[in-house]
Amino acid sequence: MLDTMLALVSAAVSVWSVYNDDVAWPWWVYLVAVSTALPLPWRRRFTLTSLAAVSAASVVLSLVAHSANPQLPLYAVIGIYTVAERSSERQRWTVFAVVVLANVLGTHSPNGMLFSLLTSVGSFVFGSLVRAQRQLARVEAARAREAGERTASEAARAVAEERARIAREMHDILAHAVSLMVIQAEAGPLVVHSKPERAIRAFDTIADSGRDAMVQLRRVLGVLKEDGASPELAPQPRLAELADVAERVRRAGLRVELDLADGLGAVPADVEAAAYRIVQEALTNTVKHSGADLAAIRVRRAGEALEVVVSDNGRGVPLAADRAVGGWSGGRGLVGIRERAAACGGRAEAGPGPAGEGFLVTARLPLGPAGVVERVGG
Repeated sequence: MLDTMLALVSAAVSVWSVYNDDVAWPWWVYLVAVSTALPLPWRRRFTLTSLAAVSAASVVLSLVAHSANPQLPLYAVIGIYTVAERSSERQRWTVFAVVVLANVLGTHSPNGMLFSLLTSVGSFVFGSLVRAQRQLARVEAARAREAGERTASEAARAVAEERARIAREMHDILAHAVSLMVIQAEAGPLVVHSKPERAIRAFDTIADSGRDAMVQLRRVLGVLKEDGASPELAPQPRLAELADVAERVRRAGLRVELDLADGLGAVPADVEAAAYRIVQEALTNTVKHSGADLAAIRVRRAGEALEVVVSDNGRGVPLAADRAVGGWSGGRGLVGIRERAAACGGRAEAGPGPAGEGFLVTARLPLGPAGVVERVGG
């Protein structure tokens, strides 16, 4: 629609120039004047062809009625602008050179040549500026689109990471609670007649473990019910709660020594949560697999890291060493210990205790920005 309006205005200017000339031109000169604007509606699709047709009609008008040429040839201005805006670099500069040469050679007076050059060059410069602005707008739009895709990808990754975190939390909570409950449920009937007090303690431990598991599960899953809650809002277990963990395990019949050093200072929430879950998982493995009667927990600050050590005097858990990658593997719980340590920039090891007796889990978690810390004992 806009191009059609431009063509009509340009044709009207050309016809008026012919009509207003000192010479009474025949009707076909008016047709030539109109033909200078006829290609303009197709200037966007056929840029060079349109300019060539406009130029050919302009040359014919100039030859047959030079004095009737309009002072401001809109058809030439629009055609040059369109080429500068839409054509390739080679085509643009070729057309620019031809236009300048035609203005210099085809204009009879210096003033006319100067006016024609200013008009043509101005049209070319304006078209080039619009071209550059549109290219910049396309680049910005592409950057915005990439940023949106990157944001969506990061959001999806955050959701996946949060789901994995919740799955680990639920595994640790349920594995720990169910292990204690099963052991106590198996031991209770054996002593219900001979030692009723011990049976009562066993059933109390089952109830306490179940209630604690429910509280922790509500704490983890409650975040999922809150609209707009971010993963960081999920409550995390604290080191101070290790005393409750140790007490529940003691009720299951395993002696537990807890050495939670004073003066740990400020401990990041993710490090506290990782240390808590590492201790919980290590105790769960001890209860389920080791056959031990004693477990020792030590949590203390070692330089710029939090050192966690859990040992027992049982038969241990079979491990498959993986020296090729410098790691270790075992049951799901042991893999979870390693992943929790790595998640906050630390490292963890598990294996036989000193002299091959018992089982030992060690973790070193950085208290500063997450990064690689040295292997414990290495």
